Amino acid sequence: SPELTLLLYNYRPQQPQPPLSRAIHSSPTLNMSPIRPAALIVGAGPGIGSAFVRRFVRSGWLVGGARRTAFDEDLSALDGFIPYEGVDARKTSDVDALFSDFTSVCSSEGASHDLTVFNVGANIRYSIGDTTERKFEKCWEMGCKAGFLVGQAAARSYLGKSAPSGTMIFTGASASLRGSANFSAFAVAKGGLRQLAQSMARELSPSNVHVAHVVVDGAVDTPWVRENFGGRIAEAPEGALVEPDEVAKAYEYLHGQGRTAWTFEMDMRPYCERW
Repeated sequence: SPELTLLLYNYRPQQPQPPLSRAIHSSPTLNMSPIRPAALIVGAGPGIGSAFVRRFVRSGWLVGGARRTAFDEDLSALDGFIPYEGVDARKTSDVDALFSDFTSVCSSEGASHDLTVFNVGANIRYSIGDTTERKFEKCWEMGCKAGFLVGQAAARSYLGKSAPSGTMIFTGASASLRGSANFSAFAVAKGGLRQLAQSMARELSPSNVHVAHVVVDGAVDTPWVRENFGGRIAEAPEGALVEPDEVAKAYEYLHGQGRTAWTFEMDMRPYCERW
């Protein structure tokens, strides 16, 4: 797998840096309130992940976004966004390095890491006969094991504060609740992620850490979906796709909830989605 590459957004023109094992470009400490909130989005791909980044940046947050591939230039250029590329959330070393670096950046920028979102996708469709052992394992690694590693790192970060606090949100799907035909691997991964979130919520809530699980039931409006399902979309009623920014809005709401009325699970879908 590619070596973990950490690319930090520069608030001023980049100065020459000494050779490092990882490409880290630090920004100077900003003159800002020490309570600036910070969010780390693991699985900041096109669609929902990128919508998270844009929404929280617009709200004045310091936002770290991690994915395995490169970010689009327009997203990387956002003021307050820290793009982490080449991150494989299935690997402990990558996740540990990611959280360590983001914690350091938050400290230098006077920000508080208050929110972590696990949004790694793992949707595959195969009959049980065509689901190879490797396909099954990879789906579980991406959808469930990676969620454990990220959730564990977030919990350690939040509990390590002088006054423990923080929010952890896991992105689920209809497969979190039921196993559909030809989606055995995906159902196992998403079902396991939901149980992980439940266990974490029951364990961490008394320590002032909010854990939530969101079921996003429906096709998300992304370029890939439109390219591959254009015919079906054209026949569907207007508003049949999940709008990424609406999902991001819901996550922002979840994080802002008071601890006397925390939501564990939210499910959402387009008005015309069958369920």
